[in-house]
Amino acid sequence: MAAKELRSQIFKLKVWGENACFTRPEMKVERVSYDVMTPSAARGILEAVVWKPAIRWQVTRIDVLNPIRWESVRRNEVGAVMSPRTSGLFVEDQRQQRAGLFLRDVAYVIHAFFEMTVKAGVEDNVRKFEEMFQRRAEKGQCFHRPYLGCREFAAHFELISGGIKEPQPISEDKELGFMLYDMDHSDSEPTPMWFRAQLQQGSVHVPGPESAEVRR
Repeated sequence: MAAKELRSQIFKLKVWGENACFTRPEMKVERVSYDVMTPSAARGILEAVVWKPAIRWQVTRIDVLNPIRWESVRRNEVGAVMSPRTSGLFVEDQRQQRAGLFLRDVAYVIHAFFEMTVKAGVEDNVRKFEEMFQRRAEKGQCFHRPYLGCREFAAHFELISGGIKEPQPISEDKELGFMLYDMDHSDSEPTPMWFRAQLQQGSVHVPGPESAEVRR
């Protein structure tokens, strides 16, 4: 397979929802969101539309379309996990009230491409998966409902292509600090990967996984 056939075109997918929570892993009890969507959350949305072992998604940019707004809530959660060895779980005994700081009225444009992996078969090629993704995204089809960080925050999505005008990001600059990039599964134990995120005129530019900007 020629090198030029290993990588797809750049796709632009608009996603939006009423709430989002891209949880900061350093917060052990309360759920506190990053200011913007993380690359791993963006990848998860793309994979909800099309994922196969033959391809791997790479996010290159995330545009923030709406001003960053917050919503603080308290809610009940269950503080235990049901085990197959137990007969059941009495919710009232395990109920815990926890605080959460979520984003509200969010909208983003995800810029991303996919690469062919070593698991690609002889009949797999870039064009095949490009057409698959475009067809499914245009029809609103997905393998499971994509979500904005947490499963309870469903995401709507729309492929930006053809005559659809690309929305403009907000005109804001902000230092976002170290953000979770993704999890590295190359070893026996998953290892978190980090990068220093910056909002520049409403866009977060995402480095490649092998870039020196990505730390493990």
